[in-house]
Amino acid sequence: MSEAARRVLYIDDDEGLRRLVARALARRGYEVSLAAGGEEGLALAREQAFDVIALDHYMPGLGGFETLNALLVERADAPPIVYVTGSDESRVAVAALKAGAADYVVKVVGDEFFDLLDSAFTQALEQVRLRRHAAVAEEALRASNQRLQALLREVNHRVANSLQLVSAFVHLQAAGLDDEAARAALGDTQRRIEAIGQVHRRLYTSDNVEAVDMAAYLDALVRELQDSWADTVGARLTLVADPISLGTDRAVSLGVIVNELITNACKYAYAPGENGEVRISLRHDGEQGLRLIVEDDGCGLEPGSPAQGTGLGGRVIRAMADSMGAQIAYDPRHRGVRAVLTAPL
Repeated sequence: MSEAARRVLYIDDDEGLRRLVARALARRGYEVSLAAGGEEGLALAREQAFDVIALDHYMPGLGGFETLNALLVERADAPPIVYVTGSDESRVAVAALKAGAADYVVKVVGDEFFDLLDSAFTQALEQVRLRRHAAVAEEALRASNQRLQALLREVNHRVANSLQLVSAFVHLQAAGLDDEAARAALGDTQRRIEAIGQVHRRLYTSDNVEAVDMAAYLDALVRELQDSWADTVGARLTLVADPISLGTDRAVSLGVIVNELITNACKYAYAPGENGEVRISLRHDGEQGLRLIVEDDGCGLEPGSPAQGTGLGGRVIRAMADSMGAQIAYDPRHRGVRAVLTAPL
């Protein structure tokens, strides 16, 4: 907005003052339109576009406050309005500002009044410019955030699809093997891949691309594991989880830990043909942490006995626990196996 383009509407019932204002503001680079009262000012504001409006308080017919309210109500993008008051009317000026005026000017004798009007107009127009720039910047930032969120969702979608593809390849490879141990190892690998893939499926279906709802995530993971072990063991999986959100990396670590603990329980807790239960709980542990418990009522662990299987699962659990700053311990008093993990939030 250039100085030459600044268009002012001055509303005042004092004809002599109107003429003086018109000449003084014209010398200062304004294009001035005059109105003798509120009704005429409203009519001009409807017909023409102004950059700023000056409005006197005392006018016959439609007074200053009524005109101010009408100007602001009729147009959501009304130009800034400078309210003109008498020297002893500070309460009127404050009321005008509360009603929506951008500024006020006190009527004084001489050129000082015109200088005050010029200064008020300049400040009001600068406020409009800053608000417009802020709105443009905010809209650009909002659009950028939306693009980034869409990109992140697409990335997570592609990662989840890729992990699903890798899982399918591992399953096909396992199906083609005669060695039972090799098939079992590949089955464990497939479940680990699925645990990680679940995190990314949660991310691309959620509005929050930075954190994972662990209650929903563990529910899906436990159901997948239940289906995976349904044909080989009779263990029933149950889950109780508080609404806890974790960042992506920590969600992956916790998901892998849960996968390993459940897998170990399904493999070793109960004898073939024996029905049992594996219970999983994730709870807030005070104000700063979380507590994960995976337990069964099976045969338990003999103190000092070597790890069953290859021991890879135990190493994976310890590595994942270290990555999220967690501590994991096994309750020796529990009948079966009770693993307790505590971690800061």
